[in-house]
Amino acid sequence: MTEVGPEALADVAYGLFEHMLNKQLRERGLYLFELVEGGIDFYETFNAIFLGFAGAYPEIADALVCRFGSTDAIYAMIQAGEGVIPSKTTQMYWIIQDAPDTQPDAMEDELAGKWLIFLPPEQVDEAWQRVRNATVARELSISAKVSTAKENPDSRDNMKVIYVYTPDWQDETDVMRVRATLKDLGFTDRIGYKRNIETFRGEYSKKGKRVTFYSA
Repeated sequence: MTEVGPEALADVAYGLFEHMLNKQLRERGLYLFELVEGGIDFYETFNAIFLGFAGAYPEIADALVCRFGSTDAIYAMIQAGEGVIPSKTTQMYWIIQDAPDTQPDAMEDELAGKWLIFLPPEQVDEAWQRVRNATVARELSISAKVSTAKENPDSRDNMKVIYVYTPDWQDETDVMRVRATLKDLGFTDRIGYKRNIETFRGEYSKKGKRVTFYSA
């Protein structure tokens, strides 16, 4: 078995903790982004969730504290926008927002697909806020996600991307309903819709080859 280095372990640790934090906040009827953007102090709740995380995963919790120095430092980083604001998120490649009552990993279903919105870095924070809020309000569809400031080795340029998922690419009426809502939100330039089928096959746009299934 390959030994995992401390940096890689800390990366895994942060992803797991962020997932647990969001999940347990939702169980309390809270959204992380509402707390952070509203300037609300939720340290006691944060600390209780971290203690539960440390009890379940002591080794990786230790790796997380070792990287950042303390749980207070992690809390301060989150309060500053980590995991909420794309331009201030450096620990994860993506921020994900599921619509209420969406099944876990619904966006990974083979029938799912997504509208792709490419943006320069200086526009992504405000654009993500619009998409995220509409997702939570059930105005779009199952999920959305956005690329962050963490340098991604798979990126081909410095553009950021927002994915807006629908559950079934075959349901053209629903796919186009979501596109119309995106236009209402201000995304009026032509964008493409890519099926998960092509993503799972590792197919990406190249010169002379288009992998988007819809365009509108």
